[in-house]
Amino acid sequence: MASKEANLEALLYAAGDNGIEETHLIDLLEVNKEELSEIADELEKKLSTDTNSGIQIIHIAHTYKLTTSPQTAKVIEKYFQKDLTKNLSQSALEILAIIAYRQPITRVEIDDIRGVNSSGALQTLIWRGLIETNGTKDAPGHPKLYVTSDYFLQYFNYQSLADLPLIEEFADNENDMEMDLFDSKGMVDRQIEKEGE
Repeated sequence: MASKEANLEALLYAAGDNGIEETHLIDLLEVNKEELSEIADELEKKLSTDTNSGIQIIHIAHTYKLTTSPQTAKVIEKYFQKDLTKNLSQSALEILAIIAYRQPITRVEIDDIRGVNSSGALQTLIWRGLIETNGTKDAPGHPKLYVTSDYFLQYFNYQSLADLPLIEEFADNENDMEMDLFDSKGMVDRQIEKEGE
C-alpha cells in the first residue's frame, strides 16, 4: 500500500499546474490539517534531498502543487526556447479543438472530455500562444479558464471564431475532428511555412 507521501505526490502530479486545495487533500488523504502539513513536509524533504529529483512541492494560498525545482531552471528555459516538436502533437490538437468549441473551459473539464490529464499539452499550447487564460471559474478552487488567443485566429487564418466549421460539417469519425478543423484552413501548409522560416 502506498504511503501518504506517495499518495500526496501522485495526487499533485495528476492535478497539474492547478494544484489541489488543502481542504480537498484533507478529504482525499483522510487526514486533518496538521497531519497534511506533516505529510507535505516529509515529501518536501524527500524531494529536496534527492539530487535526482527535478520537482518540488510548494504551498501557496492554501493550495499545494508540484513544480520544477530551481536547479532545473536552465534546462526548462532551454526546452521552452527550442521547439522540440515542429508540429503540434495529436493530444495538443485535440485540446485545441475542445477549447475552440467549448471556451471558456477549465483543465478539469477538458480532462473529463478526453479522459486523460491535459496539463502538459496545455502548457505547450500556452507557450505557443495559441491559447491563454481568461479569468477563473466561480467554482471550488477557482480553476483557470482557457480560451483561444488572437494568435490562434491568425495562425489558422480565421477572421473570427464565427469562421470555425460547424460541428455538423465533420465526418462521423470524431477522431478526425481536430484534423478536419485545422486542415480545412491550411494548417499543414502553414506548418511547412513555419519550418522553413
